[in-house]
Amino acid sequence: MDSTRFSADRPAATYLPAGVRRAVKIVVVGHFGVGKTTFIGSLSEIEPLRTEERMTAASAPVDDLSGAGSKETTTVALDFGRITLSDELVLYLFGTPGQQRFVQLWEDMTVGALGALLLVDPARLEATFPVIDLVESFGLEYAVAVNSFDPSVRYEASEIREALDLLPDTPVVHCDARDVASSAEALMELVRHLLSRTG
Repeated sequence: MDSTRFSADRPAATYLPAGVRRAVKIVVVGHFGVGKTTFIGSLSEIEPLRTEERMTAASAPVDDLSGAGSKETTTVALDFGRITLSDELVLYLFGTPGQQRFVQLWEDMTVGALGALLLVDPARLEATFPVIDLVESFGLEYAVAVNSFDPSVRYEASEIREALDLLPDTPVVHCDARDVASSAEALMELVRHLLSRTG
């Protein structure tokens, strides 16, 4: 995968090139408020499809906003973005909703997915365990991208691996979901992992 395809000044292509013959599907997963919508938005070459709704007082009893800052909206179905990797290959990114009440949407979204990129917030690692359980229940290979909201606090990959009880070969990479280059590197780490598992 060529990282230059993720430059900040990439052209906004609406339609796929006529030569595209193959599509790859990746799901971007993580707990509520971890940055999935931002991550897909930073990489997508098209205006991402977002299904965000304003959060209201009615959701207060079921949505834990602790650690989510000033979050005012939430994804209620999916996020969708696209990256054309070559003249023949396109990558589709599907972002899952983070709340447990939307888990039933996961099954359809994971069908045909090559793998998953799991975003985690190191300040809320406990919220990641149910997501890991879901990813593994669908049999998806995955990599972990640590999207830290506090740049002054940085945990080593080995500390994240131990805290989440990850397998030794599960990649762990740090990223900033707002930054194109950082998000692209996290995605490439997942792709390298998937290639190593199929090779």
